[in-house]
Amino acid sequence: MSKLNRRSFIKTSATAAGVASSIPLFSIGKPGPSANSKINVAVVGAGGQGGYAVNMAASENFVAICDVDDKRSARAVAKNPGVPLFKDFRVMLDKLGKEIDAVAISTPDHTHFPATMAAMECGKHVFVQKPLAHNIWQCRTLQKTARKNKIISQMGNQGHTFEGMRRIKEWTDAGMIGDVSEVITWTNRPNPPWFVPPSSFPPVTADVPEGMDWDLWHGPVEIKPFSHDYAPVRWRGWWDYGCGSLGDIGCHTFDAPFWVLDLGMPTKIEVDRKEPPGPGFISMSSMVTYHFAARGSKPPVTLKWFEKGYDVPKPKCWNKGKPLPSQGGMYMEGSKDTLFHPGMRPNSPQIIPNSRYMEVKGDLKKIPKLPSVGNGPIQEWFNAIRGGPMPGSNFDYSAKLTEIVILGAMAQRSGKTIEWDAKNMKVKGQPEFDAWIKEPVRKGWEYGNS
Repeated sequence: MSKLNRRSFIKTSATAAGVASSIPLFSIGKPGPSANSKINVAVVGAGGQGGYAVNMAASENFVAICDVDDKRSARAVAKNPGVPLFKDFRVMLDKLGKEIDAVAISTPDHTHFPATMAAMECGKHVFVQKPLAHNIWQCRTLQKTARKNKIISQMGNQGHTFEGMRRIKEWTDAGMIGDVSEVITWTNRPNPPWFVPPSSFPPVTADVPEGMDWDLWHGPVEIKPFSHDYAPVRWRGWWDYGCGSLGDIGCHTFDAPFWVLDLGMPTKIEVDRKEPPGPGFISMSSMVTYHFAARGSKPPVTLKWFEKGYDVPKPKCWNKGKPLPSQGGMYMEGSKDTLFHPGMRPNSPQIIPNSRYMEVKGDLKKIPKLPSVGNGPIQEWFNAIRGGPMPGSNFDYSAKLTEIVILGAMAQRSGKTIEWDAKNMKVKGQPEFDAWIKEPVRKGWEYGNS
C-alpha cells in the first residue's frame, strides 16, 4: 500500500458520481478468465488517447471511468451511461477495487507512475500509454512491481503489435541486412498543438475550468497556478509534466531498432540543441546521439535522433532527388543492405532502394513468419489476461525502452553529454542529475518507497 491513507482521503475527497449496482465479475484473486470471458476494465484518463482505451473497454465489462476533468470525460460518460465516474483513481480503487480486473491509464506523463502503482498494489493488470513513466527510477520500480505482483502489463507503443514490426525482426534475424552499426531516426516534432511555447514565462494564468480538479491533475508534482499553456494539451512541452518530443515519439520510433538489435542500455548520450524559449520548457529543436556498446558478435551501434530544424542524413542508397518523409522515419544501415520504415511506426518496412528489394523479395518470403498478436496493444493485453502470451511491450521490455528515451530527454533538458552507469542508475561524475533520475514527490503521493 502507498503511504497515503486512502480511507482518510476518501472522507475529504469528491466521491464517485455513481456506483454500478450490478457488475459481472471474475475479479483478480478469483479463478482466471476463460477465452470467452469478459474482463472488468477501468479507464483512468478518458480524453485524448484515453478515447482509444474507452473504446476498447466498452468491448469488455466497462466498470469505471476516472478523469480529473469533467469536460475531458464527458464524451466517454455520454457513450457509456451507467458506468460510474470518479475524479480520483485512489477513490475508484477503494470503492470498486473488488470489481476491477484491469486498469488502462492514459493520463499525462507525470501521473503515469502513481496511477499504475496504485492499480498494481491492488493486484490489477495494467495498460499504460507511452512513455511508461516520467523518470528512470519510476520505470525500474514499475518493472519490479509488475514482476513481484505477477501483473499482466503493457505499454501503448502500438507499432510493437504491427505486422511490419515482425517483418523487421524476421529480416534482421535472418541476416538480410547484415551487421548494423548506425541507426537514424527523425520526427517533425515539436509542433502544435502539443508543443507551443507560452507568450511569457511564467505563463499567463487563468481560473481553473469548471469541473476540473487542478490539484489532482498535478498528482505528485508541486502545484502551480492554472494556465491554458499547461492543460489540457500543452503539458508535453514542460519538463515538470512531459518528456518533450522524445517522450512523445521516441517509444515508437526507437522500438524496432531497440528490439531487433538487442541494444541494451547506452553508454553515452550526446546532444546538440537550440536554446529553450524559457525556464522549464523544452528546446524547440535538438539532435541526440546515443552510443551502444558491442553485444557479443554484434558491433557497437550509434543511434541518432533528429527533431524539426535539423537536416537528416539520407541513407547511402537513397535517391538523391527524393526527399525523406517529412513526418518522420527510421532506417538501419547494415553491412549488406539498408532497412527503412517511413513514419513514427513500422507500418511499411522496406529494403531500399526498391530495385534491391525486388532482388531479395523471393528470399524474404522464405523467412519463417513470427506469429501475429492481435488488433493493437490493448487487445494483445486482453488476450494475455485471458491466458495468452505475455504482451510484447510488457514492463520487462517497455521499462528499458522508456529508460533510453528518458536518458535522451535528460540530455536535451541539461544540454550536457551524459555517460550512463546503468548498473548503478547514475550519470557518471554529475550528481546533479540525481534529482531527475528520481524526482521529488509531493506529500501524499508516495508509492514504491518514493
